[in-house]
Amino acid sequence: MAVGILLVGGFGTRLKPLTDESPKPMLPVAGLPVTEHQILAAKKAGIHTLVLATSYLAEVFTPYFGDGSRWGIKILYAVEKEPLGTGGAIRNAAELLGRDEPVVIFNGDVLSRHSIADQIAFHEKNSADVTLHLIDVEDARAFGCVPTDDSGRVTAFLEKMENPITNSINAGCYVFSPHVIDQIPLATVVSIERETFPALVDSGRPVFGYKEQSYWLDVGTPAALFKGSRDLIDGDFKAMDGARISSDAVITGGTSIGARSSVAAGCIIDDCIIGDDVTIESGAQLSHSFIAHGTTIAAGTVKTGHYLSQKLDLPISL
Repeated sequence: MAVGILLVGGFGTRLKPLTDESPKPMLPVAGLPVTEHQILAAKKAGIHTLVLATSYLAEVFTPYFGDGSRWGIKILYAVEKEPLGTGGAIRNAAELLGRDEPVVIFNGDVLSRHSIADQIAFHEKNSADVTLHLIDVEDARAFGCVPTDDSGRVTAFLEKMENPITNSINAGCYVFSPHVIDQIPLATVVSIERETFPALVDSGRPVFGYKEQSYWLDVGTPAALFKGSRDLIDGDFKAMDGARISSDAVITGGTSIGARSSVAAGCIIDDCIIGDDVTIESGAQLSHSFIAHGTTIAAGTVKTGHYLSQKLDLPISL
């Protein structure tokens, strides 16, 4: 068994304007918030308690996720008054957890289908302080790279470079032994990527890389968020419970339609993310656009590449 911490406190600057009215982990992907996909993955891996480490728009999470009973997992909340960095957020959230089980850390803007259970088992087999999920990419120049030896032990954490010595990169899911978390200063801004991990490796501590080349995507930009949503949809579109779609509406491109939303006659919709409780009136033509929860789109509206809500109508770059 294990417990987990989900880092969902970021501002989502790269995702603007989608995050002007919603924290990035609550943005829908294939009809469900990014965070819900991660909760489902945590539950599948046997994690029984998960702390959401929140900061920006923290009040949005609790009404939706509650105590986690809907997903069969216990959810707790650690709210940062001031952003503490990844390490500080982990240390702050860990105050709500015990110290007798591995702690799995999830990055709040990553979709991954790797086996978290196998990563935990690899961590325990090696008696590791920390085990990172690593993936190989074709071009690691845009990332810091993480070389390992033949046993999987991490030998360095390297910044972005023009000629990377390995294509293995940090995929943003970590298993910590509890005593390591206690070594992170409390109520202090700390980066685990730039401070904690390099310090552990430099001091000879057992830090390992678990390699599994499964589906992985950082959904930190609008283009990536749309790609992630399309990737999780099998077919032209996906409609959530209670959605109503006119029989002559044309919906294509891996569009997702949120719960209780309606699409009227004559609409043409391609490659859109449509939130919950949205009303799209007759004859609207929408493509490559994000429609926020509760929005009404007037009859005959034609939009391409826009963020649309009750208050905002802004272009987005995909």
